[in-house]
Amino acid sequence: MIHLKKDETKAMVAVHGWSGILLGMLLYAVVLTGTAAVFAAEIGAWSAGHVTTQSVFEKPIDATVRRLAALTPAKYHEGVNLFEVGDHGLGAFFHRHETDAEGMPIERGIYYQLKGDGRIDRTTFGAGDEVFGPRNDDALSSFLVDTHVRLHVPNPWGLLLTGILGLAMLVAAISGLLIHRHLFKDIFTLRTRANPALADRDRHSVAGTWSLPFAFVLAFTGSFFSFFGTIGVPIVAMAAFNGDVQAMSDAVFGNPGEPDPRPAAIGNLDRITADSIRRTGSAPTFVAIENFGRADAKITSYHNPKASDIEPVSLLYDGATGSFAYAKPAVGTRPSVGGTLTGIMGPLHFGNFAGMLSKAIWFGLGFAMCYVTFTGMRLWIVRRSEDTRSLAWLERTLTVVGFGLPLGLIVSAAAFLIAMPLGLAVYWTTSAFLIASALVILMGIFAPSNDVLAIMIKGTMGLTMLALPLLRLFAAHGPGWGEAISVGQSIIAALDIAFLLTGIWLVRGCRAAVRVQREAKPGLGRAAQA
Repeated sequence: MIHLKKDETKAMVAVHGWSGILLGMLLYAVVLTGTAAVFAAEIGAWSAGHVTTQSVFEKPIDATVRRLAALTPAKYHEGVNLFEVGDHGLGAFFHRHETDAEGMPIERGIYYQLKGDGRIDRTTFGAGDEVFGPRNDDALSSFLVDTHVRLHVPNPWGLLLTGILGLAMLVAAISGLLIHRHLFKDIFTLRTRANPALADRDRHSVAGTWSLPFAFVLAFTGSFFSFFGTIGVPIVAMAAFNGDVQAMSDAVFGNPGEPDPRPAAIGNLDRITADSIRRTGSAPTFVAIENFGRADAKITSYHNPKASDIEPVSLLYDGATGSFAYAKPAVGTRPSVGGTLTGIMGPLHFGNFAGMLSKAIWFGLGFAMCYVTFTGMRLWIVRRSEDTRSLAWLERTLTVVGFGLPLGLIVSAAAFLIAMPLGLAVYWTTSAFLIASALVILMGIFAPSNDVLAIMIKGTMGLTMLALPLLRLFAAHGPGWGEAISVGQSIIAALDIAFLLTGIWLVRGCRAAVRVQREAKPGLGRAAQA
């Protein structure tokens, strides 16, 4: 039990309510898109029809990288980043380190995007977003991630905003914990036969209490990522490195050693990736080469956590000989508590440390947090609805955001499936979301009541979900279930089924709600049905 004085409890209730209502809608947007982004890779494979399951690092890449190096001016051999793109194709970024007009370090160079057979599909020169912006085949997954990370607000303001929302979640979680006088009793209290307001409060309390540890983890790790680059790095660089961000990055994340600019052929990359797979049990997610073609070259392979572990693995190799050096910690050159904590931030936030199992758990907990955030705001409004009618606009706004945001995401997925074969997915994925959002706002203004508004939005969402598998199959020319399952991409069939079942559930729920509306108020029911 948690016991607070009456005045303290009243103050904490006010803090809990206002912290939720002031930033609740933005927080809801961040959590909802984050819940979807947990399966960003799987959604990308589903939407683009990717059927390859073998990692590009499980195939020969040594000859390809050497060929690309021969095409690239030596000044861009300072660093080479290797990663997967599209349907397990290879992306290679040959670059050098520079400083932009604001004094921040950037990487500028030549980016090669290759097809699965090793042929060059695209070559781009530039830095940052000039090179790594969304592509036609991953526009949907990139849209989900970018919405979650910075709400499409320009840097650094988007990251600062999501960081503040993470702190707001911490405030709401702590204050919610303190106002529960009978915490352990509330965990199991669910009075389904009570009046609707009391039943809604019980559901909010139960969902919020059970997901409380996840809320702490999500809020803390999300704030860490938001504030780390925007505030933490500049402050540490200013305090310890005279403002030199690149020097700080080299000291904290770099590989120490005496420079040796003598020319030397790079070690065999195929042997290095094979050795890294043997040591970690999984293919690299990213490979970084420093000083390509020099005697002091170093190669680092980055891997997801091993089975039954939560910390990602980084292996360092001598670039000239290809021999294994040591397992590299996330921070510094020696294992430390700080390095371990930094390393586990990503897996804890994104839930990718135990494959599909941890992702499914994170998805469920994220959905619970969305429910808690939405119902918390609704309870706040309902509690005050008897005192004044001036909050009717806020109730409609909550419905527009709460149901309109997932509708916008579903519509953007439909637009992606239609536009991808035309090469226009980057433009129409975002545009469709904005158009859907504008239409939902108009519905919120002109709908005869809030109940009718909710029925209209949820019904549209259900019908769009039912259309997604058909659009994927016929508009995007994606693989059928049999083909996808036969090559190990069962996620395609699984997502199709999930969309179909959810769409049926929403449409049936809306039909039932329309019947109730018609029986209660015939005129309103006809308006909702129209």
